[in-house]
Amino acid sequence: MQELNARPITASATTNQFLSRMYGWMGFGLGLTAVVSFFVVTTPAVMEFVFKTPGVFMGLMIAELAMVLGFSFLLNKITSTVASLLFVTYAAMNGVTLSVIFLAYTSASIAGTFAITAGMYVSMSIYGAVTKRDLTQVGSFAIMGLFGVVIASVVNMFTHSDSMGWMIGFIGVIVFTLLTAYDTQRAKEMGKFFASDSDESRKASLMMALALYLNFINLFLSLLRLFGRRR
Repeated sequence: MQELNARPITASATTNQFLSRMYGWMGFGLGLTAVVSFFVVTTPAVMEFVFKTPGVFMGLMIAELAMVLGFSFLLNKITSTVASLLFVTYAAMNGVTLSVIFLAYTSASIAGTFAITAGMYVSMSIYGAVTKRDLTQVGSFAIMGLFGVVIASVVNMFTHSDSMGWMIGFIGVIVFTLLTAYDTQRAKEMGKFFASDSDESRKASLMMALALYLNFINLFLSLLRLFGRRR
């Protein structure tokens, strides 16, 4: 994602406030996604519109990708208010598209996988926050793996290979676990560079909230691909 212009500000309180704001937005995003998914699944008319109307589901997927790219590349040119609206809109739209998992997997396996994801995510986030090791190389390795996962996923959309799907899930778990630790460390360092009440700080915390939100969602989907019980 695009880096914001900033100057170092040495204050642990500032860093803590940055991280609190970031995790607040991330938690809100995950909660909103879950609520929207539940609403879609329990509202037959919405389900029919999203999944049976030609072009709607694919249009939502394309719009989500465009929003993530726009958020990343235009962050320096928009206000924190606009950035927050983009984040909320994206989380809500993601709730619509993710509702498809309730059609493919049992509710029990979704709940179990979510619990496993939360445990892994919290553990790696804590590690990223407390470790003294520089995770830059780990992050670079994970990003390269992410490109591989994306390419393989596109290919598998046409091949529908179960073995490739399993491999994508396995590699995805590794990639997003590593990215969680790396992005947490990156956020901790980034928090030192911004005044706590500045617009730049609010935008940076939203940027990192989106990164960590995506890590959680994709780790969850990777684990679900591996261990989820299909209907």
